[in-house]
Order: sequence, then structure tokens, then C-alpha cells
Amino acid sequence: MQTQSLKKFIYLSIAAAIATIILKFLAWYLTDSVGLFSDALESCVNLVAAIIALIMITLAEKPADEKHAFGHSKAEYFSSAIEGGMIIIAAFSIIWSAIPRVIHPQSLDNVEIGLLISVGASGINLMVALVLLKNGRKSNSIILEADGKHLMTDVYTSAGVLLGIGLVKLSGWLVLDGIVAIGVALNILWSGYQLIHRSTTGLLDAGIPEADLSRIIKALESFKSLDIEYHSLLTRQAGQRKFIAVHILVPGHWTTLKSHDTAEKIEKEIRNLFAAPVTVFTHLEPKEDPVSMHDIGIDRHDP
Repeated sequence: MQTQSLKKFIYLSIAAAIATIILKFLAWYLTDSVGLFSDALESCVNLVAAIIALIMITLAEKPADEKHAFGHSKAEYFSSAIEGGMIIIAAFSIIWSAIPRVIHPQSLDNVEIGLLISVGASGINLMVALVLLKNGRKSNSIILEADGKHLMTDVYTSAGVLLGIGLVKLSGWLVLDGIVAIGVALNILWSGYQLIHRSTTGLLDAGIPEADLSRIIKALESFKSLDIEYHSLLTRQAGQRKFIAVHILVPGHWTTLKSHDTAEKIEKEIRNLFAAPVTVFTHLEPKEDPVSMHDIGIDRHDP
């Protein structure tokens, strides 16, 4: 299955990161707020992460070759893992910068214009995040989803910072600037952990989501009326691509041609369930032979 390149969405993310970096650092320069500085620093992480995502998605989209017969789609997990690590580093940097402001609060300047600029930057991130998340779910791309969730976290971060600075302006409690920055950092840490956890799960060949598995089982069950059974259904997700293996039990008196045609029909039925690329492996067995049931998992148990 030929899939559309997702790189155009990463280019959009890079453009958004550059725009928001300029705007957020301008807001920090005008106000000298450590909260806005933490927000600007996360946008720098967004840019580096988007560049890494572009490199990895280029690798993931390379066709299978002699040394990588199953393709390069797992490269997506490395991208999101690196992005998660960078998010965690950024979070600790924010905490390091914020602690002195909690101990020794400082007054803020030009708060109104700084907040206005930051709101504009957040609006850019929000629009791009929604585009990335929508197309990430549509294409089952962890790279787009990771980048989209990161940008959405940036939006929440900015909202928290803006609220904190607004409270500083209204209440005069300067210490809130540093406290908000630390709260932002803790939220970023959680986001980084989630990305790393999902990447690790993918690299360990986790099965496809339960909803997708249910669709496959329903399709296989529909063939029972043709005197066809199945077992040893195994799945794994590698970036956008799904790998599905299943043993098909057919009547022993069927010809090789009829059995093969049936397997082809089942494979096509499963592939048509998904828009993203799917690789299906079937193994034909005679349903009357007890030996057929010896290989119901990843390892075969000989009698």
C-alpha cells in the first residue's frame, strides 16, 4: 500500500516552532518573567524535536530493503523517545531557573504587551497541534501524535503561565511567577514520561489497539460459515504499519488452489479494514489434523 508522506506536517510544526520562539522570547525580553522564559524554552525544545521528527519520518518512510525486509517504520519510536527525553531536560532547566525567583521574587515589566504576544504564540501552537493530532490519528503515526501532544502541552503550559502572570499583575504577589514556572515544569515532565513510555512499548512489539483487534476478529469470525476456523492470531504495531499473523484452518479435502484463494481473500479482507499500511501473514492448516493446534503461539510445541 502506497502511503502519503507525512513530512509536510512536520514542516508545518517546524514553521510554528520558529514563529513561537520569536514571539515568546520577545514576550520574555519585555517582561523579564521567568514563567514566560520557561514557556519560550519549551518552544526551543519543540523546534529541535520537530527537526528530529523530520529526520526520523524520512527514515521511516524508506521502502523495505534487503537488510530491513520489514521496513523502517520503527524509526518513529526513536523520534518520540528522543522528544520525550528533551522535554524532561527542558523541564529540569525551567525548575533550575525558577527556584531563584521563588526565593528572590522580582518585579515584572510591560506585562500587558508580553501577555498579548504570548497569547498570539499560543494560538499558533493550538492550530498546528490540532492539525497534527487529527492527521496523526488518521495515519496512525506516533511521530505526528507525539509532536501534536507536545504542542498541545505547550498550549496548556502557556495558559498556566498567562494565568500566573495575570495573578501577579492583579495581586502583586511576585513569587507566583516562579511558582507557576515550576508547576509548568512538572506538567512538562509528565508529558515527557508519557512519550518515552509509549515509545518503549512500541519498541517492545506491543500488540495493536484492542479496538483494531476486535475488527480483525469480527472479520475472521465471518468466515466460519464457510467451514473455516482460525487460531494463533498474533499482532504487533511498528509505527504506522500493523503486522498481523494468523493460522487458517480449512477442510483437509480442499485443493491447494481453493485453500490458497481463501487465504488470499482473508488477507485482503483484513487489509481493507485499515487505511494505514498492514502486512498480513496467513498459515494454512487442515482442521482435522490435531497437529495443527500445536503452534498456537509464538513458539511451536512439537508433539
